[in-house]
Amino acid sequence: MTAKAKRKPRLPRVPADFVRAVLKGHSSLGLAFAAIIYLVCLTGSIAVFAHEFQRWETAGAPHLTAVSPAAVQHALEAAIARVGGGVEHGYINLPTPDLPQASISVEKDHVHHAWIFDAAGNLAAPGDAPFSEFVTRLHINLHIPGSLGVFIVGLTGVALLSSLISGLLAHPRIFRDAFHLRLGGSRRLQEADLHNRIGIWALPFHVLVSLTGALLGLTTIIVGVLGMALFQGDTAKVYALFIPQAPKDDPRPAPIIDLRPMFPIVDRAAPGGRIDLILLEHPAEMGGAAMFNVRREDTRLANYDAYAFDRSGKLYHRAQSSENNLGERILGAIGKLHFGWFGGGMVKIAYALLGLGLTYLAAGGVTIWLARRRDKRNPAPGLERLWAATIWSQPIALATTALVTAALGGVVSKQVLIVIWAAVTLAILFSALRIEAGALSLWLKRASGVLLIAAGLVHSLRFLSADSVVWSVDIGLLACGSVLLWLARGGIAHPVQAQAA
Repeated sequence: MTAKAKRKPRLPRVPADFVRAVLKGHSSLGLAFAAIIYLVCLTGSIAVFAHEFQRWETAGAPHLTAVSPAAVQHALEAAIARVGGGVEHGYINLPTPDLPQASISVEKDHVHHAWIFDAAGNLAAPGDAPFSEFVTRLHINLHIPGSLGVFIVGLTGVALLSSLISGLLAHPRIFRDAFHLRLGGSRRLQEADLHNRIGIWALPFHVLVSLTGALLGLTTIIVGVLGMALFQGDTAKVYALFIPQAPKDDPRPAPIIDLRPMFPIVDRAAPGGRIDLILLEHPAEMGGAAMFNVRREDTRLANYDAYAFDRSGKLYHRAQSSENNLGERILGAIGKLHFGWFGGGMVKIAYALLGLGLTYLAAGGVTIWLARRRDKRNPAPGLERLWAATIWSQPIALATTALVTAALGGVVSKQVLIVIWAAVTLAILFSALRIEAGALSLWLKRASGVLLIAAGLVHSLRFLSADSVVWSVDIGLLACGSVLLWLARGGIAHPVQAQAA
């Protein structure tokens, strides 16, 4: 034999036309949803630390590790007296390791009133955490009323998952080139390699959060389909499979429901469990009810028991996590898997970093597309300016809301933060009509860095807290601001390079 026969590839070669078609679809899908995917991923990376930011906002409130049933009852009675009766719903959060506070929120005429109470049950401080709620709701429903916002975010999860799959199909060599980076050459190729490498290195995480986000966001449609298929369109019967129904409605006035006898019943039913949340239905009516959510200390992600009582103290519903079937365990784990609310602080940090990587993928895809157009001598300067404003408007808008929260504390409300965020975002988007993309990116990075540092400094001077989580958040704000200033240390770069940075 004069020459060795060439080894045949183990897998058939992917047709070039198929790759081009999938890549075109991948680009179109990414461009169509890029801005909302970017916003959802960025706010999701922050929402991982929702409890930490809540402690940061309420740094002056009482710090508790446990609270007595008598204190809980006293807080409930004080809250109802404070709003003047007529309470429709109530929510009592008991101390947890993540959030060592006791708080109560009551709803009257569709308005929520919240307080943090001390070990004796006295209402000691306002219980609102506007910045934490603002960021989490921005991630969950974009502050769009009703179920429409949740549905849009669910579709975004579907689009993100589809983009990940099409990205894999459009790059047949992506696994083989998982550690191949073309550095020092073409900026577009360098950014494309980094985009692909981040996409493949954290692929399990990307698939996990996009899939769980889609499931959480499309719950309304899923429940509607199940209702039509199983209960002739009655979705209430679908929810009844998972949520205990309140006793028969009886609006006659009655003394405030007494929670104290219920605690020992729950303790006997769930020995070693920790009561995290008590939900109340019409606590001052004859048809009142209370449901205790109890966390069991085991390795299951879906580890919450539920015990519901009528106003007489009779246990009428009991659901224990140890008896859940596979479907119920999956449903109970989706939220924790999506937000990283399991495993402690290190898991949260990992989720935040991986979430920022996913945010970079959303931003970098459009940047690469714009660079490709410029390389082909078909630049789109208007789109470059608009995309630069889109990317950097969100860090500066979120930093502004954090600074306002740090400076004003409980005076500011979630609605005010929404107005500030929207005003800053729109102002920056309009500025893209005249300011060149490179200059716009540079100055917005600098402004974001200054605002984040200011938020950390103002809060640390306003609250000299001994809580390690509180000053860790301040240090985190200072660090993030410093990183942004470091990224903006140079002059005005090429427009597309400035966006990629």
